[in-house]
Amino acid sequence: MNLLFLCLANSARSQMAEGLARKILGPKAHVQSAGSSPSSVNRFAIRVMSEIGIDISTHRSKSVHDIDLAEIDLVITLCAEEVCPRVPARVKKLHWPIADPVRGFSEESILAGFRAARDEIQGLIEKWALANHCLN
Repeated sequence: MNLLFLCLANSARSQMAEGLARKILGPKAHVQSAGSSPSSVNRFAIRVMSEIGIDISTHRSKSVHDIDLAEIDLVITLCAEEVCPRVPARVKKLHWPIADPVRGFSEESILAGFRAARDEIQGLIEKWALANHCLN
């Protein structure tokens, strides 16, 4: 199974999803992430993932244009308020609208948003993996 997680900047939600899916699915899946306007991996995403033992500090933001969609079995978009990247109609898609965690004025409120997004994504991946017999 080749999975691709997509969001706008490939800086937070899709990066966390990539790290979580690799841990949850293990060798049963090849997991990637990308965005339509890639930037850099958000330091808060790195931090909240490290809290649960997943290191995404070496990840880099990638453009959806750098991914060979012909090799992808499933694209999961994670945009909520933003316009998600478009993929060809022939590609199987799921949409999980996850609120942008980059909110709040204090570091603690921003971290709370990232933790909530991480936990929601983890639950969705686990539910999907269970339904598709893909648990590691």
